[in-house]
Amino acid sequence: MMQETANNAAMSGDLEILLSDILNVPVLKSGKKIGSLNDLVIVETAKIPEVRFLYVSRSFGNPALLIPWEHVHTLTGRGIEVTISDTKPYEAEPAEDVILLRDYVLDKKVIDLEENDVEVVYDIWLVLRNKKLYVTNVDTGKAARLRRLGLGFLAKVFYSSADPEAEQMIPWTCIQPLPTNIGRFKGNVKLNILKENLSEIHPVDLADILEEMDHEQRVMVFSSLENEHASDTLEEIEPKVQREIISSLSTEKVVQLINDMTPGQAADILSVLPSSEAHVILDAMNAESARKVQAILNRQEEKVLHYTTQKILKFPPDTTVEYVQNDYPRHARDKDVIMYIHVVDENDHLLGIIDLRELLQADDKAFLRDVMIENVITLSTESTLKEAAKEFARYGFRSIPVVDEENRLAGVIPYRDVMNLTHQFVE
Repeated sequence: MMQETANNAAMSGDLEILLSDILNVPVLKSGKKIGSLNDLVIVETAKIPEVRFLYVSRSFGNPALLIPWEHVHTLTGRGIEVTISDTKPYEAEPAEDVILLRDYVLDKKVIDLEENDVEVVYDIWLVLRNKKLYVTNVDTGKAARLRRLGLGFLAKVFYSSADPEAEQMIPWTCIQPLPTNIGRFKGNVKLNILKENLSEIHPVDLADILEEMDHEQRVMVFSSLENEHASDTLEEIEPKVQREIISSLSTEKVVQLINDMTPGQAADILSVLPSSEAHVILDAMNAESARKVQAILNRQEEKVLHYTTQKILKFPPDTTVEYVQNDYPRHARDKDVIMYIHVVDENDHLLGIIDLRELLQADDKAFLRDVMIENVITLSTESTLKEAAKEFARYGFRSIPVVDEENRLAGVIPYRDVMNLTHQFVE
């Protein structure tokens, strides 16, 4: 961990530094702030990258600065002092062919080729040696993750330095850095994947990797997978990328992948395709399998409005918390949805919603309008069962309100009514 201060003596000795400790710290000239550290520009020298520039952001529309590392006088967790006389000569943006640690490496997935394991980079370790700053390791540990979330104090509470899960280092020599000339902020990671190791990567992780690749790389890697592994991976890929991959494969290959899926899984894949492409694949499938998949596709398009209930807890906004709490058993009697309080006006416009736990913790004299959450996730009366299932899977709600075009509450669809139904017709 970086020490609280680093003077000229420390600049000439060995000092371990975490990238998370110095990102966004003030950059000072003669003790006056000229900007904040946005990133570090590195170059690969031999096996260990060296920091060559500070990328400094400035407020009020002032141009960013690229300050050569040799102008760094002191480096601390509170600020970086640079020895420049004027900022004007250093106004510049990083070139397209350089690597920025924060922008290109932090939060990206990489592969430890020795362990064949996919990890996420939550922090980067650097070492200050002989007045030069080098990148030594990336950290994928739990403490690093907390620091990345801005909860570094919890990392110190929960993890000791001896805890093997606290810091999980991968030497930079195992990390394949980004290719040059990719343009900033694209976030693509160059993955040097050995073909024989692909089968050991979990489909969820492999899906994340494929989504980060460009189209040609993606199709090349995907085509080399065994059918079962490819099918499992395809299910985890986001719909847009699914469409791109399927469009690049032969109908015969797609049918092979579909045959390794349940009818419900196959329907989910085909539902992201244009109707004409989906029918070509269905026509090439076994007749019985195609019939099952088509039935599911049709069922997924049913409207949620047919599955809603009006048996819910519903009150005007000026109702007190005390009123709802004191007679809750009576209010909840014979209701289908009892874990949420729906707040509506006199015309049944949905104003907000209150989770029962929040209601129980609220002040008795408060009005529901003061406790409710106004930004409510809803479904429309035109939403389909498939859309409802996706919202439940995404948010984990126990029910979701259904509203019309004027935000009037048309009913509520319970989790069990969609997800149990989904299970039946998906499988």
